[in-house]
Amino acid sequence: MFREDFQLLDKNIIYLDNAATSLKPRTVIASIQDYYNNYSANAHRGDYDLSLQVDYKYEETRNLVKNFINAKKSKEIIFTSGTTDSLNKIIFGYFKDYLNDNDEVLLTKSEHASNVLPWFELASLKSLRINYIPLDNLELTLENVKKTITERTKVISIAHITNVVGDIRPIKEIIEYAHSKGILVIVDGAQSVAHLKVDVQDLDIDFLAFSAHKMLGPTGVGILYGKECLLNNIKPIIFGGGMNASFQFDGTRVYSELPHLLEAGTPNIAGIIGFGETIKYLNTIGMDKITEYEKQLKKYAVEKLKKVKDIVIYNENSESGIITFNIKDIFAQDLAIYLNKYNICVRAGNHCAKILKDDLGIKNTCRISLYFYNTKEEIDYLVKVLNNPNLKEEII
Repeated sequence: MFREDFQLLDKNIIYLDNAATSLKPRTVIASIQDYYNNYSANAHRGDYDLSLQVDYKYEETRNLVKNFINAKKSKEIIFTSGTTDSLNKIIFGYFKDYLNDNDEVLLTKSEHASNVLPWFELASLKSLRINYIPLDNLELTLENVKKTITERTKVISIAHITNVVGDIRPIKEIIEYAHSKGILVIVDGAQSVAHLKVDVQDLDIDFLAFSAHKMLGPTGVGILYGKECLLNNIKPIIFGGGMNASFQFDGTRVYSELPHLLEAGTPNIAGIIGFGETIKYLNTIGMDKITEYEKQLKKYAVEKLKKVKDIVIYNENSESGIITFNIKDIFAQDLAIYLNKYNICVRAGNHCAKILKDDLGIKNTCRISLYFYNTKEEIDYLVKVLNNPNLKEEII
C-alpha cells in the first residue's frame, strides 16, 4: 500500500481530500531538500557545475513528464505554476487571437472555476459565445456533445474528470468527433493525470493542463502540454528573463524558442525537480494498478456509505475515486468540522464549481476523494463515525 512512504500518515490522520491536494512521499521531499542543501543554483543561467547540475535535473523532469503522458517532443512540455496558470496561458496565449467575435466556446456547468472564469474574461474582450453542453445525470456524454455543437463552435474546454461529480469523460471519442468538425479541444487534467494513464497522442489532445500537487508532487508546479503545431502559434502572456534571446534599447527583441518562450522568470526549480521524483515514484507503482485499486476502493466506499442513515450520495455511479454527499438536515461545512474532530479530512463547499448547483440542485456538499494510499479500514472508520446515533445532536 506504500503508506509508509508518507510521513503525514504516521499522525493517525485519515486524509480523504486528495482532489484538493495529495500527500507527498518522502522521496519527493528528500529531492527538494537535496536541491536546497547541495546544489541550489538557478536554472539555465550559469556556466558552473552547480548550475549545470540544476539544468540537468530540470530538463530531466521535462523529459519524464513527456514520457509519462507520451508527448512527441519535450518542447511540448511547458512548466507553469499549476493547472490554473496553464489554462490561462492557453486561453489568453492562443485563443485570444484564434477566436473571433461570435465564435462559440463549449463548456459544462461542472467545470472548475479555472476553466470557466478565463473564458468569461476572454468573452468580454472578444464578444464570444459561451455555451454549456447539457449533463445527463450530472455526467457528460458524447451524444450531448454532438447535439450542442454548432457551426460557430471553435473550441471545447472540459475536464477529463470533474472535481465534484467525478465522472470520467469519454475524451477520446469527444476529441475525435470535435476534430471531424474542425474544433479544438482543451482538456483540464487536474483530476485525471494523477489517477489514470493519459496518453496525449492516443487521445489526440490539443492542449492539456494539470498540476503536480494533485499527483504527489509539490505545490506551485503545473504542466501545459500542447501539440507543437499549436504551441508554435501561442504567444507568451508573461515577459522577462529566460524567455528572450536578446533585446535592444529601441524595442527590438528576439524571443527564445519553445519551451523556454513560455517560461519567463525564475521557475519553481525545487518543485520541478521534486516533480521529477514524483513521476519516478508513480512509474514504480504503475498507473494501471493505481486506477484499478481506486476503482475497487470507490465501490467498497459507496456500498458502506449507503448504509449510513440519512446520507445522500450525488454521484454513486461515477467511475473515479470522488464521492460527493450530504447528510440530510446537516450543513456540509458543519459535517466536515465534525469529522475533523475524529481526524478525518474531507472537503466541504462548492468545490470551485459554483454553477454546478444549477444541475446538482444544491450549493454545498461534502466530498471524499480517494488515492492509492487510502484503505478499506479508513472507510470503515469514516462510516462508523457517520453512523453515530447522536450525530445531529453533537453537530447542533
